Amino acid sequence: MTTRPVASPCVSICALDEDDICVGCYRSDQEIMQWREMDDDQRRQVIDAANQRAASMGRGLGER
Repeated sequence: MTTRPVASPCVSICALDEDDICVGCYRSDQEIMQWREMDDDQRRQVIDAANQRAASMGRGLGER
């Protein structure tokens, strides 16, 4: 059984705020740049961190 890699949370709203966090996907600039080199476990950790950032701003990843 083949598993699919974890998909990027990018929503094509690519702009960094004053803390270098993307206002579209809530990843840091470093997380975005390193995404391709990450394994699936690392990607899941990044998505969890992005979800926490979004929640702390009163948003979910599906809300803009």
